[in-house]
Amino acid sequence: MPKLFVASGIFHPEPGGPATYLASVLLSLQEKGWAPRVLTFGACAEDEYPYPVTRIARSPYPLRLARYAFAAREHLAWSDIVYAHTIDLPLWGDRDKPRVLKVVGDQAWERCMRRRWIPADIRIDEFQAFRGDWRARWQKASRTRQIAAMDAVIVPSKYLKSLVVSWGIRQEKVHVIYNAPPPMQSLSETRAEIRSQLKWDDRPTLITVARLQRWKGVDHLIRALSAMTDLRLIVVGDGPDRPRLAALAAPHGDRVLFTGQLDRKRVLSLIKAADGLALYSGYEGLSHTLLESLQLGTPVLASDIGGNREVVRHGVNGVLVPYPDVAELQRGIRQLLDRRQEFAASAPAGIDRFQMETMTARTDALLRSLL
Repeated sequence: MPKLFVASGIFHPEPGGPATYLASVLLSLQEKGWAPRVLTFGACAEDEYPYPVTRIARSPYPLRLARYAFAAREHLAWSDIVYAHTIDLPLWGDRDKPRVLKVVGDQAWERCMRRRWIPADIRIDEFQAFRGDWRARWQKASRTRQIAAMDAVIVPSKYLKSLVVSWGIRQEKVHVIYNAPPPMQSLSETRAEIRSQLKWDDRPTLITVARLQRWKGVDHLIRALSAMTDLRLIVVGDGPDRPRLAALAAPHGDRVLFTGQLDRKRVLSLIKAADGLALYSGYEGLSHTLLESLQLGTPVLASDIGGNREVVRHGVNGVLVPYPDVAELQRGIRQLLDRRQEFAASAPAGIDRFQMETMTARTDALLRSLL
């Protein structure tokens, strides 16, 4: 039984794409004969897993880094292969074992955005040619050096493959394996029943689900409401941008509702009840939220960028809108609402590529090829 050391920065039940992905794919890999172990940052969770999960508390940065590095040495010695889910993890030890990295974005860009080392309007594609100061250049060089040292790289979209290759990583090293949403929890209530339970009136309702960062574009959705006085927006999620967004939404009163972080079943219920899901972000590698919405039969509006183009079929199961353009966004929302029934009937179109069985089989095959 091959031993798989999974190194991550976050893990279930924390929110975020890597956490969601790992919680589902590791169970499937176990069924294919793998013995996984997980090392992550975070507080101890009450959930039990059928494999060992070691969590390193988020103490001051140098201390937690040292603790992670110490714990990693044991896992590196034990494992047959290492599957990392972010760069900058202190995996200092045995380099004889094959190493695979999953890349779901440009961590150099995200870090520069969070720390305000680059202007707030620099999008991820613009960042690639943006010189910036020594901090931005160092982040780019560090990111590329770490990825180049891997034996293989997994990306969840063709868009991300093109991005990684543009950093100087060899094409043959980068493998596109589409993400798949976790198995859908049973929702026995109809859309009408859920809306009744929520005490929603007949106003058209959009929902957006995201970690509230500036590049998620929730501010553009709020601005779009100014000329659409009958529209309600439900914002699910939390994050550092919430205070700014709440202030921006204040003039709209109860037409903008911030729910904070919710459990997955509750989120799925809200998506099913809504007239449409909006994901108007300035960057997406490949969104689980779009896939889950389409699985539920709720049509989607998404920014015409990144991996969104590989999920949304414009004019079939939803609408792709140029980013950032509030006037175009308003037109896209009207189109989504006017053709809702048509889009809802075609919601599953094209999402058969994003299946758990396919994702697991391709991941299993790639990992075994490196043993």
